Amino acid sequence: MAKRFYMTLLIGPAVPTPAPREVLDALTSVEVSNGGARGGFKLTFAAGKSSGLTTTRLPVGYFDPMITRVIVVVTLGGVPHVLMDGIVTRQDISPSSEPGGSTFTVTGEDLSVLMDVVEMPFMRYPGMNEIAIVPLVLVKYLLFGIVPIIIPPLFPTIKNPVKEVPTQTGTDRAYLTRLASANGYVFYVEPGPAPGANIAFWGPDIRLPIVQPALSVNMDAHTNVESLSFSLDGLAKKILILNVLDPVTNKITIPVPVPNISILRPPQGKRLQLPSKIEFPAGMAKLDIMDAASRALGILLSATDSITASGTLDVLRYGHILKARQMVGVRGGGVTYDGLYYVNTVTHTIKRGSYKQSFSLSRDGLVSNKSKVPV
Repeated sequence: MAKRFYMTLLIGPAVPTPAPREVLDALTSVEVSNGGARGGFKLTFAAGKSSGLTTTRLPVGYFDPMITRVIVVVTLGGVPHVLMDGIVTRQDISPSSEPGGSTFTVTGEDLSVLMDVVEMPFMRYPGMNEIAIVPLVLVKYLLFGIVPIIIPPLFPTIKNPVKEVPTQTGTDRAYLTRLASANGYVFYVEPGPAPGANIAFWGPDIRLPIVQPALSVNMDAHTNVESLSFSLDGLAKKILILNVLDPVTNKITIPVPVPNISILRPPQGKRLQLPSKIEFPAGMAKLDIMDAASRALGILLSATDSITASGTLDVLRYGHILKARQMVGVRGGGVTYDGLYYVNTVTHTIKRGSYKQSFSLSRDGLVSNKSKVPV
């Protein structure tokens, strides 16, 4: 159990600086979402008629969208954690005749939003594949402190430029996401580890073996979460059928079933949910061997988990900051649902003297295959 935490707020164009006392005094709550394709944040301020926010800072553009950068850092137990590094995309003000009822809200997204503002009309990459295209797209964002981490596909292919040229349509973020999805990969921008630094990850959704302190429910004095519930989706698992051309004649179509089981995310339970559906993905008719191998690998890398969990916790009682895209243990849910889970998303809600998190977890398989959950 932790006794206290400290929050640092940096705001400004280009290089954010510590928020002045006037801004911090008006701040009533901070909400940050991590995990998933993109992160986001919301800052809520009290905005009275005589507030410096409404009389001075708003008119001069202190919170203007798309030019204002926001960094949120929380220090717990002497260790700083960068929760968000993003760009303001919207502001809302709600005047009220009630004393203290007027509010001013600033919302935004992580730095990947900068990759989503300019559409590239038919940008071509002749003789190049994802290994060359992805870093070429990301290099122009180094100026914002975004460092790429790129894991090459297992089956890279280079199209004959006489027959086919990889062409980008849409924004950089949309194109990088589309390339990642075609290989069963993910693309996201993660803040940290230091303020002003970010990681642009393009690769498989690898579940790091780092296990966070266990979430405990229904365990009397050892309980450290406020709520936790579990769900089993019987329709989550399916078998996908790919139609592959035989390598000899390239004319005969061979159906190849691909199970919905991830090869990089081993099940954390002994009882796996059986597939309940069979699907034929669109746009995959008569694939050649290399394309079929790439699509099959993509399916195996992005398999769906059938078990999900969601809940809330008080960070000071938990004693740690629960982080997305890592593993965490669960205790008190019973033999069927105890064990290790992957943290998909986390939402931080910070107010004066209060720091809470809501979270969503997932895994594959009932009844933990671990004899003991790390505490």
